[in-house]
Amino acid sequence: MNLSNNIKPFEDTVIYKTENFVVTVPKGPHIPRREGGHLMIRQKDFLFGSRSELTPKLAIEAMRLTILVGDAMTKAMENRGIKIERINYQENGNWALQKGEPPVFHIHLYGRTKTSVTQKWGEALVFPNKSTGFYDGFEPFNEEDIKEIKKNLTNLEKDKKYKLENWNLE
Repeated sequence: MNLSNNIKPFEDTVIYKTENFVVTVPKGPHIPRREGGHLMIRQKDFLFGSRSELTPKLAIEAMRLTILVGDAMTKAMENRGIKIERINYQENGNWALQKGEPPVFHIHLYGRTKTSVTQKWGEALVFPNKSTGFYDGFEPFNEEDIKEIKKNLTNLEKDKKYKLENWNLE
């Protein structure tokens, strides 16, 4: 299924790219930066509505990227004084359906800290509709955080664990 004609481009800040995906910092995060923050992995071209439509190669690329970005986010934020204890990886798409739009495949990375107040540690994340105001005031990663995440992405992608040939992507 090619969704390209029906999908509006996202306006979030792109911080990293692979052959088929981009990593973005959402302007309206679901988790405030001080509580671990929020990144997203999106398709460059809107071709798939869910992971079940991915080719094996795209699925491997997406999985590698989730692990790489999660590790980079965790290390970067620890260097910035925020201890992420866990990353929750989540594929959503429900809000698009509310607007009568087709969902597009994307993965959220939610940093989780033990000191969280709004998305409490050890509890399931909650995602009220944006219109409720729940997310108002949730600050996204700032420029220094993004620099640190990018630095960690660059360093980690040199690690044997993330070499493309080890994932059969070259």
